[in-house]
Amino acid sequence: MKAVTERTAISTAVFAAVTVVLIIVAAVGFGLYATTSGKTTTSTSTTTVTTTLMQELESGGFLNSQTIKFGYTQAQVCTPSVVSFGFNSTQATAASGTTQCEVGAGNGSAVTGAAPVYVLVPAYAGLSVFGVVKLGASSQGYPIFNNQVIVTQCGAGGTNASCPDHPTYLYSPDFTAVEQHIGVTNGVFGLPEGVLPTPAHDHVISFLDSASIPWYMVAVLVFDPNVMPNAITGQCTQIVNSNLTDPTQNCLNSVTAISAALTTHTTATAAANATQNNPIYDTFGGVSTQVLIPGVTMVASNTAANSNLFLYFNGIAENPYA
Repeated sequence: MKAVTERTAISTAVFAAVTVVLIIVAAVGFGLYATTSGKTTTSTSTTTVTTTLMQELESGGFLNSQTIKFGYTQAQVCTPSVVSFGFNSTQATAASGTTQCEVGAGNGSAVTGAAPVYVLVPAYAGLSVFGVVKLGASSQGYPIFNNQVIVTQCGAGGTNASCPDHPTYLYSPDFTAVEQHIGVTNGVFGLPEGVLPTPAHDHVISFLDSASIPWYMVAVLVFDPNVMPNAITGQCTQIVNSNLTDPTQNCLNSVTAISAALTTHTTATAAANATQNNPIYDTFGGVSTQVLIPGVTMVASNTAANSNLFLYFNGIAENPYA
């Protein structure tokens, strides 16, 4: 079923409630979901986009460098409750009135039989990852970096491009830290402090299961754009200067690549973020590695959850964009 409990828009000027998923396929080759209807192509000053109505309850993901299809089977579960962790109790209590889903701590065994799904957030795109036009996002809810739309497998929560069975909002003490870094102390868009839309993201899993199982989220902040995969092909392209001999070697289309990127230091992160005055990058004190996984130092088959979000889907060995 499609999650409905948190599908309220942040601002009618920015988000709209829809019953179908509206996906924008950028000219660089990005796209989402399996096509079910016709297309309309339009041009903008920065890119040509194709608007397509897509099937609901599906999205893309990556497995061992291949693009596969996720089929969602039931609404997300966020457990334990947001107030059960060691967060600021005042903030967490206020946040719980909007969402029970959070990033910052987790218990992967809270749901029996769950496995990790790695969620790639293009943090190098700054606040635009939250899908708000006023924060630099595209009108469809995708991040923008260097005037280029980053079309991810899931757009930001509450936008036309958001994925099915994903929460509209998340609470995170890291969100609070970013807000405070830019001088915001009472939340934004009428939301409690530390509550923002679920960021735009891609998915990576380590094995295929044709039966639907629960997957616990491990949030991965990507600070090197050279290793952020194309959502359709799973391939990477060098975007910024790097001191690495092969800047795209750790293209994040597999768990092995995420593990390598976690400890790979590169000048590309500073090239992409320091020059952009990226508040997410600055809040973490600058990041020298290609990715940062808050609260997690090692990627393995039992990587610790850093969120209380569980998604239910099965993996299908076919490219949903073909």
